[in-house]
Amino acid sequence: MHRWTDLADVPDGFGPSVVTIGNFDGVHRGHVSVLTRLVADARASGASAVAVTFTPHPQQVHRPEHAPPLLTGDADRLELLAGTGLDAVLLLPYTLGFARQTPAEFVERYLVGGLAARTVVVGRDVRFGWENSGDLGTMIELGRRYGFTVEVLEDVVPEPSASEGEGHRRWSSTWVRELLDAGDVIGAAHVLGRPHRLRGVVVHGDARGRELGFPTANLAPDATGMVPADGVYAGWLRRVAEPGGPAADAPEVLPAAVSIGTNPTFAGLQRRVEAYVLDRTDLDLYDDEVVLELVDRLRPTERFDSVEALVEQMHDDVARARVVLADGPATAR
Repeated sequence: MHRWTDLADVPDGFGPSVVTIGNFDGVHRGHVSVLTRLVADARASGASAVAVTFTPHPQQVHRPEHAPPLLTGDADRLELLAGTGLDAVLLLPYTLGFARQTPAEFVERYLVGGLAARTVVVGRDVRFGWENSGDLGTMIELGRRYGFTVEVLEDVVPEPSASEGEGHRRWSSTWVRELLDAGDVIGAAHVLGRPHRLRGVVVHGDARGRELGFPTANLAPDATGMVPADGVYAGWLRRVAEPGGPAADAPEVLPAAVSIGTNPTFAGLQRRVEAYVLDRTDLDLYDDEVVLELVDRLRPTERFDSVEALVEQMHDDVARARVVLADGPATAR
């Protein structure tokens, strides 16, 4: 898949294309359903399948105090988008200057002039251009002006089942955030179609885990991926070959118990994400970039009355994590 961050990256004469626009945070099952259909339509018509997306999230520019935590950083978002079969992603830097374009300017410059769009695929609630002044009607009108068709996609919802809420609520990033807020990484994986990921560089911590016999890899505070509710999780640690590299290509996939929280037994104040690779005390992960895939929440964070009680619980956490992870990593979607 081609990854472009500017129209200058798009080859001369590129097109025709089938284009969709969105943030695609998390690249959940609703996104995947839409994108795989778009790819199939593009293949059938001899066009290229392209997604236009933005970094940072527009709400982080316009309303940073109200912006939602992002489910995926750019590296994971691009990797997951590539997995849908797209031919290219145009990842545009989102700034206030960029946002001042009128709907017609955005369409003419990017969709028509840059990508030679034959078809533009959008949802009914599409908004684009200065102050979100462009809507579905605007896109259809601009399609008539510039010679592309507009395909409207309805919301994608789960197939009806006995599970509460399924068959009624559409797949969405908001739904995933709610589940992660509750520590429900199994539910989040159901909506995502894969385990939820955190990605970051391993940094030095207090070395307290090593002193207790459980050396941990501490993620840097600028790690990407929404951090779920405090607790202890079973998951997988992938050491990627190079910064920003695909998690799927990681040469090592290691079982881990992951602690998220402030370490209240030691009166900690800073919220941390740290992973203990099961039965390994010989790993040197400092300054490496790793991806953590969270499979199940073992328990909430607790404060213990003694270090001995904490260590006993940590042994139990490791034993439970080993059972949860016994079947190996989930296969890629």
